[in-house]
Amino acid sequence: MANWDKLTGRGNVDDRRGMTATKIGGASIAGVLLLMGVNYLMGGNPLDALDQIDIESIINQVVTPTDTATTEFDGTDSYEEFASTVLGSTNDYWGRTFQEQGHTYDEPTLVLFRDATDSACGGASSNVGPHYCPGDNTIYLDETFFDELSSQLGARGGDVAEAYVVAHEVGHHVQNLFDNIAASDNSNEASIKTELQADCFAGLWAHSIRDQNVFTPGEIAEAMDAAAAVGDDRIQQKIEGAVNPETWTHGSAADRVAAFSKGYETGDYANCDSN
Repeated sequence: MANWDKLTGRGNVDDRRGMTATKIGGASIAGVLLLMGVNYLMGGNPLDALDQIDIESIINQVVTPTDTATTEFDGTDSYEEFASTVLGSTNDYWGRTFQEQGHTYDEPTLVLFRDATDSACGGASSNVGPHYCPGDNTIYLDETFFDELSSQLGARGGDVAEAYVVAHEVGHHVQNLFDNIAASDNSNEASIKTELQADCFAGLWAHSIRDQNVFTPGEIAEAMDAAAAVGDDRIQQKIEGAVNPETWTHGSAADRVAAFSKGYETGDYANCDSN
């Protein structure tokens, strides 16, 4: 366990974990989005996933509303405190970096949720995984994703791995503010550059706190292991049993580890140039 109590900054966390997600019949919206997401990752049309679902039976089912909530997550629990601390430390780093370049850093919000929730990007689902929505400058995270990262993709897990994921999504927020990569470029090559730059940005964040005795010996390997676990080749091998680089959108496991390491080892923003 990293020494997060050495960090004093706090970020804006919106805890929605007590809200009940909408389900359509026996299939959840999250499940539908998972199938669509896998199709997209494999280079196919996300709408093809709908062929795998009995649409007629879904239409005939009753929609469960999202106006109920539980009290399980009332108050500030340890995970909410952890997420706020990590986000706060990224705010500290990027606030300084933006100021050095003559800019003001607009801090993002981090939404914790379970199953599904509303977002400016058309809704967020846990099965899509942690992601950043530029429409509302918000990161969406279901912490149960990390259980899947370990059980399905073989990552070792750990709090530093989870912090890396948050820092990676903050990296996308930084890209949105600086418009590092042209939004009109939808090519796989541009997508890979975007993801690897966000990994490098996560490395910069880790470098910024490594001399504060936050990480215990060997813990930074958790972040690198998580980066490798979400490499396109690792995911394709797990899902399809074969690797097809032409359909990659995030980069290989080795590329993702190298990008994070570049930021972590140098601490130099210029080294994360996507071009």
